[in-house]
Amino acid sequence: MRIAVVGAGVVGITTAHALHSDGHEVTVYERNGTVASETSFANAGLIAPGYVTPWAAPGMLRKVLSQLLQRDAAVRMATLPGLELAGWLWRWQRACGPVGYLQRRAAMISLAHDSLSRTRALTKDMEIDYENGRGMLVLLRGEKELAQARTGLKLLTDAKIDFHLVDAEKCRQIEPGLNDSMALRAGIHLPDTEVGNCRQFAMQLKHMLQERGVAFQLHHAVHRLSPGSKLELHATVHAETPGSGRDPEPEVHESFDAAIVCAANGAPDLLRSTRMRLPLQSVYGYSVTLPLRQFEAHPDVGPRAAIMDERFKVAIARLGDRVRVAGSAELGGDPLRIREAAVKTLYRVLDDWFPGAASHGQPQVWKGARPMLPDGPPAIGATGLPGLWLNTGHGSSGWALACGSARLVADLVAGRKPMLDPQPFSPTRWNR
Repeated sequence: MRIAVVGAGVVGITTAHALHSDGHEVTVYERNGTVASETSFANAGLIAPGYVTPWAAPGMLRKVLSQLLQRDAAVRMATLPGLELAGWLWRWQRACGPVGYLQRRAAMISLAHDSLSRTRALTKDMEIDYENGRGMLVLLRGEKELAQARTGLKLLTDAKIDFHLVDAEKCRQIEPGLNDSMALRAGIHLPDTEVGNCRQFAMQLKHMLQERGVAFQLHHAVHRLSPGSKLELHATVHAETPGSGRDPEPEVHESFDAAIVCAANGAPDLLRSTRMRLPLQSVYGYSVTLPLRQFEAHPDVGPRAAIMDERFKVAIARLGDRVRVAGSAELGGDPLRIREAAVKTLYRVLDDWFPGAASHGQPQVWKGARPMLPDGPPAIGATGLPGLWLNTGHGSSGWALACGSARLVADLVAGRKPMLDPQPFSPTRWNR
């Protein structure tokens, strides 16, 4: 089949790979001038199946409300909600009940396990170097964090996650660079967690797919899809001129046997052209990426792999000779406005655990939208409209779920029975 993939983040790139592997003729459309330039650009870098879980969980509403006035809150409302955000919050709080939560969580973790194994196989097969490492240590500063963590250990056991509850001394053996003067009660070591540069992975995979015949139409903003026996795709070409100003923006009209929407931020507007509504809401996250200092006398500067500060919900990951600190979940507000308090929290957590390890003079500060659905699982599968498929709405778990999601949607397009039950991810569950 001739198939269009809309969106060239890590989900779109891996979807193109899965489709091409099945023998389809694939064209990828991306509104930006390069791949992995939005949600996939500077995420935390973690592929951690044990931490892939629906945001809509029992007790989550109470946790969010209790943090609203805290300066270092992990979840924050940037503004009073408008009608669209209020509607999403209403659906989300309804999904926070215990009914269905464990099933949704189990489905997401199964997909994450499958995705991790596929990511490693793809990396080995195509010799992709993406500054990857292995292992994550969840740091529990005090008794409160330890008590809260104990309640979740059974869930990790049930999900068949390899983990070890370790004392502070063992934490410092696993991560020798940790600040000795910081209070540390215990940790949870997840040795099978992967950490790596999502954007670097996507860019290398895109280059290899191009060499194998996959077409990439960059600067092409798809604005309308017309489902039918032959799906019609309509895009605007944003072509920058060498001088000032821009060329007129020509229209592109192409016919395909099918199209898969993998775009995250642009999906709601695009789907409205098909009269389909998907309750996606952007939850903004922050990251700061810094070069690590080099000390011959202290080779263990910064993390060996990744840590998660459980109190502040901030991840610190090593990416080659750099360190990335990521966290915060912000609802509403201006997508371009950097909230200084959120960035300061990232610096604070980094300096708590690895003081002086990074050079603060050359920071890459990023704020990215992570569109998610109210109940948690992404939308993967058929829309019910001829030729139109979805693989979107992964929230903060796109990197962790990308390769598994790609294989799931490719199997569904081919009419094969997938290895995993696709029902929890059905895009039409919001139409019931």
